[in-house]
Amino acid sequence: MSTTLSTTTTNTDFYQIDDLLTEEHKMVREAVHQMMNRDVRPIIEEYAQRGEFPAHLIKNFAEIGVFGPTLPVEYGGGGLDYISYGLMTQEIERCDSGMRSTVSVQSSLVMWPIYTYGSEEQRQKYLPLLASGEMIGCFGLTEPNHGSNPSGMLTHFEDAGDHVILNGSKMWITNSPVAHVAVVWAKNEQGRIQGLIVERGMEGFTTPEIHNKWSLRASATGELVFDNVKVPKANILPNVEGLRGPLGCLDNARYGIAWGAIGAAIDCYETARQYALERVQFGKPIAGFQLQQKKLSEMLTEITKAQLLAWRLGTLKNEGRATTAQISMAKRNNVDMALTIAREARQMLGGMGITGDYPIMRHIMNLESVITYEGTHDIHLLILGYEITGIQAFK
Repeated sequence: MSTTLSTTTTNTDFYQIDDLLTEEHKMVREAVHQMMNRDVRPIIEEYAQRGEFPAHLIKNFAEIGVFGPTLPVEYGGGGLDYISYGLMTQEIERCDSGMRSTVSVQSSLVMWPIYTYGSEEQRQKYLPLLASGEMIGCFGLTEPNHGSNPSGMLTHFEDAGDHVILNGSKMWITNSPVAHVAVVWAKNEQGRIQGLIVERGMEGFTTPEIHNKWSLRASATGELVFDNVKVPKANILPNVEGLRGPLGCLDNARYGIAWGAIGAAIDCYETARQYALERVQFGKPIAGFQLQQKKLSEMLTEITKAQLLAWRLGTLKNEGRATTAQISMAKRNNVDMALTIAREARQMLGGMGITGDYPIMRHIMNLESVITYEGTHDIHLLILGYEITGIQAFK
């Protein structure tokens, strides 16, 4: 392999996809890569073992511009394209899926809907603070009894003059325990879904944390509970109604996941490759045995296929042509690929693979969540099936 590849792609840019990237893309990737290696990788195992969110990293993420990188500069965004955003999520998840979840929620599920569906006043009020990390946001769609079927949500609000009264609850909400604002999707009195910006401190609004997770242990996860919460009408997102609002947000989040999962796969592959070169059994490194070479060859092949899928999707996204079904294909394929590689890599490390001395077991546990959230593995199959046949299999 060419020795001219950058340090962030050595041994995993097998089809020289770097040739398709601009210098800006490479600079963005390198900046995030360096920050993650400097500030996150040395501490992430400790925080994951403790089940604690490293909140001090919010400032670091904001400083390198990963909050709202595709939004206009005048709102605090980076004005970057979607391939830059994808490369950011890849490098973040290369270190930890929970850290990428924090960034994805802030960028794709909070800042993006405020920019896309919000009023100019809402954009001016919230986006610069979210971009700088002074505010952390979360996204409320999933409910205790309505995950894959968001249209069945029970959370609702009623008109009360200059404000509305919000009741209901949301479950499995990344950033909930630390969030200052929540973009919440609820039904109005006509049964139509609308988005509301709910602020911490509003009476009746609480965010209980979910404990005892085996996955995404360094990510803050909780509930959103609304007990007669008074939300000013000025906080309702005015430019969208119906399920297309939250689903539009999910398309952006799923896009980031399709890239992020590649990062987790690369980290597992590189860990297994290095271990195989160093681990000696029967008188030679295990990398010299056929079965180990088979595993590494299959890993690199699948990573390369996922990279090409993500790059092409990024170009379509930049052109405004990426469809929901195309995004579903990439999210489903790339996360499944990453989880398969993580499991194979764990086996190559034997017993050492389950320890915190290596990142693989943490990646496996995290990816078990990633393959479920933002549309489960099976739901994405049905999205594709509907696209292929024109027949909806959801109900």
